[in-house]
Amino acid sequence: MSDGVRTMWMRGGTSKGGYFLAEDLPADPIARDAFLLRAMGSPDIRQIDGMGGADPITSKVAIVSRSDRENIDVDYLFLQVVVDQPIVTDAQNCGNILAGVAPFAIERGLVEAQANETPVSIFMENTGQVAVARVPTPGGVVSYSGDASIDGVPGTAAPVPIEFKDTAGSSCGALLPTGNEMDVVEGVELTMIDNGMPCVVMRASDMGISGEESPEELEANTRLRGKLETIRLACGPLMNLGDVVEKTVPKMTMVSAAKSGGAISTRTFIPHRCHKTIGVLGAVSVATACLLKGSPAHALADVGEGLERNLAVEHPTGQMTVLARLDDKGEVESAAILRTARKLMDGEIFG
Repeated sequence: MSDGVRTMWMRGGTSKGGYFLAEDLPADPIARDAFLLRAMGSPDIRQIDGMGGADPITSKVAIVSRSDRENIDVDYLFLQVVVDQPIVTDAQNCGNILAGVAPFAIERGLVEAQANETPVSIFMENTGQVAVARVPTPGGVVSYSGDASIDGVPGTAAPVPIEFKDTAGSSCGALLPTGNEMDVVEGVELTMIDNGMPCVVMRASDMGISGEESPEELEANTRLRGKLETIRLACGPLMNLGDVVEKTVPKMTMVSAAKSGGAISTRTFIPHRCHKTIGVLGAVSVATACLLKGSPAHALADVGEGLERNLAVEHPTGQMTVLARLDDKGEVESAAILRTARKLMDGEIFG
């Protein structure tokens, strides 16, 4: 496409990417994806000829439209533009990019701003689930300034609390797609779980690491990466995801005891690069695994007591707190998380 396409570049949580109105992009998915590859500069490890930042967390896209669904304000489709391959995939959701959807929708006039705070109900097309984000709108205008801080992002910004509804089994059809709190794959005890993001959760020690290594150290560990991929490919069909060779799910999370007072410490491959943080919905899935008494994560985790649990999921650059609400049976009923977002640029992009 030689003509410019209207876009807003935003940081959402600990990710960054382009936010588009659906009506501004080609309706044909093949043409749309070809445009997005050009816009991001993929495939190229530097993404030098596009807006991507040479990292999966900065090569993301949100497509937003006004919703026709009852009690829903907007529909949100997340697309991951792979950095070094000509692939655009909708096989997963992204809770970080989700943090920018509500302010973007208000900015674009899809949702009318209220006097102080504006709730925006969002249907996540990737998984068919709903989230409600609350955006500060003093005087009817989106505010990005505030005192909220999240690990992985310098400084502070306005808080955007997000509550996730009915996320269990959003991609795999069930919270535990195999029906088991623990399975053994390739000789490794693990939990296959989907509470908004398909994840495979296993002990770091069983993978031959301490869980304190940096992402760079883990990416350089070819033995570890090979073993993780072997397990991932075996878990894909068991999680009702089919052949996952070219998919970005499931995420592979290795857990160890918390080091900084949190509930659990994590190192996550997404799936071939080690995440410098952890995805929002990935954190929700991992926190849920920690609450399952039969999971390998449970014995390592400090999960607290009561029907409401604050679970700080530690990652390489800090931690992300998941507020889990349990029902009388001790099962996770809902999960909420605090994110922030910031508008970086509003204009046109060329593909």
